[in-house]
Parts: sequence; structure tokens; C-alpha cells
Amino acid sequence: FLPNSPTLMNAGTGVGQLSACFVLPVGDSMEEIFDSLKAMGIIHKTGGGTGFDFSFLRPQGDCVFSTKGRSSGPVSFMRIFDTATSVIVQGGRRRGANMAVLRIDHPDIVEFVEAKLDGVSFSNFNLSCGVTNKFMDALKYNKKFELINPRTKKCVRKIKAKELFSAITFSAYKCGDPGLVFLDTINRAHPLKSLGKIGATNPCGEVPLLNYESCNLGSINLSKFVKDKKMDWARLKEVIHLGIRFLDNVIEVNNYPLKEIKEITIKNRKVGLGVMGFADALVKLRIPYASKEAVDFSTKLMRFIRGVSLEASSQLAKERGVFSNWRFSIYRKKNLRLRNATLNSIAPTGTISIIAGCSSGIEPLFALSFVRNVLGGAKLLEINPLVEEVAREEGIYSKELMYRIHGLASLKEAKVPHLLKRIFLTTFDISPLDHLKIQAAFQKFVDNAVSKTINLPSHASPEDVKAIYLKAYQFKLKGITVYRYGSRKDQVLTLGSRENEPVEVVQGYAGGCFSHICGS
Repeated sequence: FLPNSPTLMNAGTGVGQLSACFVLPVGDSMEEIFDSLKAMGIIHKTGGGTGFDFSFLRPQGDCVFSTKGRSSGPVSFMRIFDTATSVIVQGGRRRGANMAVLRIDHPDIVEFVEAKLDGVSFSNFNLSCGVTNKFMDALKYNKKFELINPRTKKCVRKIKAKELFSAITFSAYKCGDPGLVFLDTINRAHPLKSLGKIGATNPCGEVPLLNYESCNLGSINLSKFVKDKKMDWARLKEVIHLGIRFLDNVIEVNNYPLKEIKEITIKNRKVGLGVMGFADALVKLRIPYASKEAVDFSTKLMRFIRGVSLEASSQLAKERGVFSNWRFSIYRKKNLRLRNATLNSIAPTGTISIIAGCSSGIEPLFALSFVRNVLGGAKLLEINPLVEEVAREEGIYSKELMYRIHGLASLKEAKVPHLLKRIFLTTFDISPLDHLKIQAAFQKFVDNAVSKTINLPSHASPEDVKAIYLKAYQFKLKGITVYRYGSRKDQVLTLGSRENEPVEVVQGYAGGCFSHICGS
């Protein structure tokens, strides 16, 4: 188990800010916008990532009564947040990270959708459209969809849902943004509905939060719980209990960056215990990632983690009391006394999986060997140690076999034993549908959300992106992100141009998120 990177970086220091995830409000006035900007700067300075719902800002061209002028719209104000992020280094160590959400019914939605097409703008933001069931129904029945001015609450124009969806998927095809967050799905599952609606998530989408909420994350390295090709469920149960207790303790000792954040975080006590090393665990269990067996295992695993997490939080409630806003939660009617409003989340684990030496989050292996570009222009060859480990266990190890695998991104066309081809599937060996099935299996038992990238080959089309986004909605996911290989100049993973050229990755890449934004 490891906590999110701000806990590792800041514990025992003068900073003392231990949370990774924050959501800040952006109100429709100059004062509120710059209050939010200031809060973002303070959070980034201490190592946190921020999410924003820009949907309350009046659209471009709308009247500003105080100056008799015209509004420049939410996208223009987002540029200020992006620029400020570029000059603030998180905890003195790295740049900040942001998520911008704009509701699908905002009049400036098309400008938002196309904001990153130039390949330069908003490099410190992940973008997501806040999609509603109403929009998805209009799309299904090929109807027009109303765009609503958030200031007047009146329809300003109608747009064909199909055309807007095509613009979204084309942009995602070209540059990886925007993703989608399914707002109705998120709010239907929110345990504190009476406190307001959720409109945004943290930068990588795994934690939907109310305004000013923060959340502490931690991940269990699943590969450490496979013994002799079997899961050690008893030991996993122990670590889940320890993990939930650890994250609840973090809430107590945390040094919060703003009094508003401290107040609501302590009242709701949201935590997000998740996993990493999932792909490594599948290899050790001899289960192919793209298989029904993997989906069944994912379901069994996350159901188990969820059940034990509830036990752990219930035990803490007996010792320390329920969270303050429990009386406003869905748990009161169920008489389920919990210490924490939420318990589970699947993060990308981009930083901590490198520390743990395991695969990231629930992502598949992205390559069996690769070259990591490090400081000073040096290149380090890294080979997945599980290949040799499995080969030795199965009695098929030889230096010749290792030489054949050396430098390969995938074993799909390699002359190697069938077992290795079967279990060592890499990112681009796996169909988008199989990626989605794994995400859906986890989401079913996660009360926060699941961060996962659906990877597409360079030859994928906008129609492929459409199919994935529609299937994500059908699977009741809370969010969806795609990445088509080669669609960003600054991507962190590069496949060799020839068969004998290895994959190249940037210094801090551990798999999963292809942007420079995700950490954890």
C-alpha cells in the first residue's frame, strides 16, 4: 500500500498538505473567478490537483451589466488558470494539474470542445464535457438539443445532438480531449445528494467532489498478493483495513490549504482506496487481460475490496464516530454507520506505481521492454521482470528467448511460447471493448470513480471514438477518456519505428495516462 504522492512528498515537512484531489467553485463574477484562481495557486503550491466546473460562467458575448460590456466566456478565463498553473511548481517539485468541466448544454460548448485542437493550448488541463442523460437521449433519437445561458436559465439556441457529439469525438480523436463525465450517473450515486450536485472531478477523473472538497487516495499493489498463482485474500483483507484506517488518519493530521476545504473535508471524510499492479497480478495468476476470466476476476476483486472497505469504515465509526454529515447521507436511511462518505477510487497511480515497481492502476502492461528518457538526455533500458520470472517458473527460460523478447513492445508476432503470448498482452494488443469491460467491472463496486485510458492505435477513426463513448454510457461508467497513439506531439510513450526499435517513454511515465498531467 502507498498513499498518494502529496502525502509522500509533504508528510513531515513544513507544508504538511497531504491530499491529492480538490474541486474549487468558479462563480460568475470577476471577484469569484480570481478568488478561485488564488485558491488554485495555494493548492498547487502544496502539491494538490484541482478540478473546476466552468459551467456557471456566462457565455461569450453575454451582457456584463456592471461595465456595460460583453463577457469573453469561460474558455477565455480558463486560459488565465492555465497560465498561472505553468508558473507554479507543486510543492517545489512539479507543475500543477487541472480538470476543466463544461456542461454539455452551455452555449460555449463547441469552443470548449475544440480548445485543444491546436496542440498547444491548455497543456495543464484535462478537459471533459459534463454530459447529461437528456443529451444522450437527444443523441439517441437524433433530436436537437437546447443550449442554456447559465445566467438567465433560458435557451439561447438549439444544436443537433448528433453534430455536437461528432465534434466531441473528432476532437478526442485528434488530441485526446475532451473526455466525458456522466453527470447524472455521478450524482445518482453520490451519497450526499442533499448537500448539492457534483459538477467536477479531480484532474484524472477518479474522484467526483463537491465544491471545496478534498480527498485522500491510496493504492494497494495487487501483485504482492499473488502466491503460487493464487490470491491471498486473507492478507488482502488485512491491508484494506490498514489502508482505510491510514487514509482516515490522514484527514486528521492534514494541514489544509484553505479553511473552507478543511471544514467540508472533515465533515464528509471522503477517502479513495484503490489498486495498482492489476496487470502484474493477472500475469502472476496466468489470466489474459482481454478475457472473460479477467472481467470475472475484476468483479470478484472489487466486490471484495468494497465489502472489506465498508467493514473497515464501520469499525472506525464505532471507535471514532460517524462522519459529521452522515445524517444527511444515504447511509442514514440504511442505518449503515460509516466513518467516511466515500471509500474507493481507482487512480492512474502514475507516480506511486513507479515507486512500487508495478503496473499502473488497472491499466494493461504498455510494453514488455522500453527505453526511458531521463535527465541529461540519457536513455535507460527497462525490461519487465515478470517475463523472466514467468519463463523460469514455467520451465521455458533461455537466454535466447530473452534476447528475442528484448526491445519488443508486444509479443503478438514474436516467435515465443504460446503461454507468454497469451498472458503478456500489452496496451495495443487489447481491443477498446476489452478495456471498457475491465473499467466497467471495477466501476460497479467503486463509489467514487475509475480513471482509465482507452488506448487506440494510430489508424483508429473518429467513428471508433464514437463507439467507445456510447458504450461507456451504456456500461454506466462515470467518465471516459480515450487516447489515439500519435495524436499528441508531447506524448510520453513512443513506439519504435522499426521492429527492432524499443518503446521510448519520458522520465516519470509508468503507464496509463498519456498526458503529462496525471500523477497520484
